[in-house]
Amino acid sequence: MTVDLIWNIMEHIGVIAFAISGAIVAIDRETDIFGVVFLSFITAFGGGIMRDLILSRGIPLFFTRRYLSLIIVCFIAALAVFFFAMIFKKRFIKEEKFLDSVNNYIDAVGIGAFTVSGAMLAIDLGHVNPFVPILMGMIACIGGGMLRDIILNDVPFVLRKRIYALAAAAGAAVFYVIWYIDHEAKVIAMIVGALTTIVIRVLATLFKWNMPKAINFTAMRSEEKKAEESEKAENEEKYQIK
Repeated sequence: MTVDLIWNIMEHIGVIAFAISGAIVAIDRETDIFGVVFLSFITAFGGGIMRDLILSRGIPLFFTRRYLSLIIVCFIAALAVFFFAMIFKKRFIKEEKFLDSVNNYIDAVGIGAFTVSGAMLAIDLGHVNPFVPILMGMIACIGGGMLRDIILNDVPFVLRKRIYALAAAAGAAVFYVIWYIDHEAKVIAMIVGALTTIVIRVLATLFKWNMPKAINFTAMRSEEKKAEESEKAENEEKYQIK
């Protein structure tokens, strides 16, 4: 299998995964059909456009004929999710937690695919300093999701929950190391790099791994509320005894 074929397959996998992920989030925020399609496109292509602009490679790939098939695939995936949710409303709402879990795994596949394509594009453009391919791999897979969350007036998911950017950076680093050892092993580097990202992301979802926070306000407020309720219950019990 050639490098171009693997890259093309991974880009299609990434676009489908991110389009579905973006559509599910958009539906959960009660956007209309335009909002679902628009946010699917932002999720699927936003990171790649950011990557291309930072690399100063000229017109971003999204605006070239090469991406026409990806644009069509994204559009179809977004509409498929929208109409599925519209036709099976009750089931969609009932299985919301399950769909959220599935969305995490779909998202894992997406970031795995885009991580290596972003890193390889940086190398193909002559950026062999390890920092650039790793950063571009990370931006390619988290940029679209960040833009989507900002548009929805949310704190970007990548900044608050699960090991997301770290998984992308690890996959891009593995890709770079294999490529650095053998420049001809791009196919192996892409497959192993993508799998590294996917495995870390899936494990983070299964075991609820999160990056450390300076202060976990949610947990602290929950503990304070429980303490207040416990103290109130004790006071009421003492009053009843009296």
